[in-house]
Amino acid sequence: MKLIVATIRPEALETVQRALAERDVYLMTVSDVRGCGLQRGYTEQYRGTEFQIRLLPKLKLEIAVNDAFVEATIEAIVHAARSGETGQIGDGKIFVLPLDDCVRIRTGERGGQAIGP
Repeated sequence: MKLIVATIRPEALETVQRALAERDVYLMTVSDVRGCGLQRGYTEQYRGTEFQIRLLPKLKLEIAVNDAFVEATIEAIVHAARSGETGQIGDGKIFVLPLDDCVRIRTGERGGQAIGP
């Protein structure tokens, strides 16, 4: 089992969800987050004063999958969240972490069975 944590642009969410659904990945947690990377923010003017906006709005997806779904999940996110053909700085990152255990609270199932439907 793996926990896939992806940080994407907010406008890419619907496209990513469609791409994941095509690969039978439906379960995820989505959080509003702020962050910066190579973009390093941008400058904005408000009432004649310049402001440096360093933390940009992003979405964090947390998706627990069985090993058989790891590559399909990564491919779906990469292709759906990428801007244009070659992508742009700020499209996001994907982290794949080992997941030792999972427990479905309703039934008490553990492991890979708890992740599935």
